[in-house]
Amino acid sequence: MPNSEARVATERASRYLVQLCKHLGHKVTAEWTEERGRVDFGFGTCVMEAVDGALVMRAEGQDDEALGRVEHIAGDHLERFAARDGLKVTWSRN
Repeated sequence: MPNSEARVATERASRYLVQLCKHLGHKVTAEWTEERGRVDFGFGTCVMEAVDGALVMRAEGQDDEALGRVEHIAGDHLERFAARDGLKVTWSRN
């Protein structure tokens, strides 16, 4: 399965992880703690980890198109939630 990773520098990693999982969890399956989260879209997943100074996001999709959808949904929502902090999500495909 195609996959990618984004490392987003922020001192509020845990806050954004929880906010993103709670929000997406209204539509799809999501589970989280303060340090780790997982969102299952059906066509792919996004696993997140709050580490010192960053939110690490790992996306996986059934194919390249599905991976792009996961990247877009997770990345776009995070950027909107963190607009005042100016966060940008840049995915690196493996």
